[in-house]
Amino acid sequence: MRLVLAFLLTAALPASADEPAWPDLREALFGDQPIRDASGMIALSAPLRSDDDARTFIGADIDAPPGRAVREVTVVLDNNPMPVSAVIELAHPLPHFRFDATLRINGPTPLHVVVELDDGALMGAETFVKTSGQGACAAPPGTDPAAALATLGDMTISFARWPGGATDALRQLENAQTGLTLDISHPSHSGMQMDQITLLFTPMRYVDALKIALDGRPYADVTGSISLSENPQLRIAVPAATRRADVTLTDTDGTERHATQLRAGY
Repeated sequence: MRLVLAFLLTAALPASADEPAWPDLREALFGDQPIRDASGMIALSAPLRSDDDARTFIGADIDAPPGRAVREVTVVLDNNPMPVSAVIELAHPLPHFRFDATLRINGPTPLHVVVELDDGALMGAETFVKTSGQGACAAPPGTDPAAALATLGDMTISFARWPGGATDALRQLENAQTGLTLDISHPSHSGMQMDQITLLFTPMRYVDALKIALDGRPYADVTGSISLSENPQLRIAVPAATRRADVTLTDTDGTERHATQLRAGY
């Protein structure tokens, strides 16, 4: 629902680049519910300037307040054509959660990550991402669209600790978590890309939903958008004791694919 609201809202966003989009987006997505500034509990991962506007890693490392847990995470790139870039809903709220994903950054934009806690309260953090001026959402695909259909929806699942130094590794041990990485083969057509031969726009088609189950139990539902990069990668924190992951992908054309991975050593 939040993605639909944000997509419809794009027609009513401020016409001037000098007018911030966030106030309208915030009202459409969260109404008048207060959003607590949680910069100390939400560590955003985003470049000051993207090296590749069509594929930029955006993420967050989230600690819920004491006694609370993370239920849902909403990622908003304010100035993207579809501002709500991803929504991650956890089947069972967690005191700590981490994610990153490869996203398109269409132009310089504020980034907001809003977290809904298990008591319904909201907290958020923000930063600003500059770009290289490539207009990623309208840039031609990096692969041949016809060839991309042959592997559309294929997924590779892997388990590994989040890359980082000793402090980062210790934090994962303390939280009893590791990383699950999902590499997806999908062209993620934005609907704004022009076929360089026919000069017609390629119809919109992107990863609409991911259902992730761990050891046979629902873990997370992810809602995508045109902000997902071509052949996107998603990485989320999962319990370190996880033995098996099952993922179901559905795109906006109704294509459904499944992938399963047993963890080595279990």
